[in-house]
Amino acid sequence: MFDLTINHPFLVLFTLYLLFNVGYLGLYALAGAIQRSPNTPKSASQTIRRIAVLMPAYREDAVIVESAQANLHQNYPADHFDVVILADSLQPETLESLRKLPVTVVEVGFEVSSIVKSVNAGMDYLSDKHYDIAVMADADNHMAPDFLSRINEAFDQGWRVVQGHRTAKNTNTPVAILDAVSEEINNHIFRKGHRSLGLSSALIGSGMAFEFGLLKRLMSQSDALGGFDKELEMGILMEKIKVEYLEDVYIYDEKVQTGHVFETQRTRWIAAQFRYLRLKIRSGVAELFRGNLDYADKVFQTMLLPRLLLLGLLVCCTVISVIVDQTLWFWIFGTQLSSLLITLYISIPARLRRLVGWRELVQLPVLFVRYLRSIAKYRDARERFLHTPHGTVPLSSAGGSFMSDSSSAHRIS
Repeated sequence: MFDLTINHPFLVLFTLYLLFNVGYLGLYALAGAIQRSPNTPKSASQTIRRIAVLMPAYREDAVIVESAQANLHQNYPADHFDVVILADSLQPETLESLRKLPVTVVEVGFEVSSIVKSVNAGMDYLSDKHYDIAVMADADNHMAPDFLSRINEAFDQGWRVVQGHRTAKNTNTPVAILDAVSEEINNHIFRKGHRSLGLSSALIGSGMAFEFGLLKRLMSQSDALGGFDKELEMGILMEKIKVEYLEDVYIYDEKVQTGHVFETQRTRWIAAQFRYLRLKIRSGVAELFRGNLDYADKVFQTMLLPRLLLLGLLVCCTVISVIVDQTLWFWIFGTQLSSLLITLYISIPARLRRLVGWRELVQLPVLFVRYLRSIAKYRDARERFLHTPHGTVPLSSAGGSFMSDSSSAHRIS
């Protein structure tokens, strides 16, 4: 048998790293379960602010018209908000349909597209108008009817940045159900759990609102191809601006429905995580000693493994420790695995737990391998924008083999 003693240096460091991951997630999951996040209460707003809803749409012909129509239906004064479509490489017929709606269409085009470039172009276009709040929404997002009014109430309370509750619009495939579960785990741990302990909510890329001038200033300083929300968040936290989470203010988001789209999306996320870990680790340690816990915490989050990878590694380590007859390591890894499973369970809403069956569970090993592939390919996202396509797919094509390779990366000339 292998001699995997407790003093083996690599195993000790590896185990401590996994313990850091499990302990971090467990702490905030428990905080979110035990203590309510200090949500902004509903109130009669005294100020009706002007709001620009910015919707970057890169080749989103399948969903953007429907989303634009849905987002016009707000119980907020129609003359105090504008839906602004940042149209990048949309088809002429899509543009024609959008122009028939009471929305603002800003056509943009770049050699290499990114959300940052589209938003900066859109904010420049709007510079002759006055807005108090900028809301970021993806091209597939549908805001709940009270979304803007509740955002306005939060700004009445003095918040300068707030994150709404982004939740699944669809659960039509096993992959979409698992993606919806992942979204709600993030909401519970990184938003609700953090606010329960008095820290800032994490931003998520859409369903978020900012002081218009603050967003314009921070976005003008960004050159991110992916993970722009992380860069925004770090800039906000460096200025010691706290981010609120509005748990009962909903925006509905289309979940990825196939394995290859999952892999493309995670490749972009992994690339952004590696980038900001490399760029911000020193400033994170420095801000920790300066007492800026929000910023330090955000940087330390870039050290965390994606949960699916963490789960897969702990399962593998537990099984291997049984195979090689190492009882001590079995108990070490098995205890961490059990703790992680409890953490994930309490972070998932009951309505989604009921949707997870054997079809979803058998997808987990496939998605684990896809995550490993996304790490191997993360450099693909460093030079080009990896686009996540939207639109409903048939259930029969939703799983896919992990050996298939379908890239959604585009270079625009």
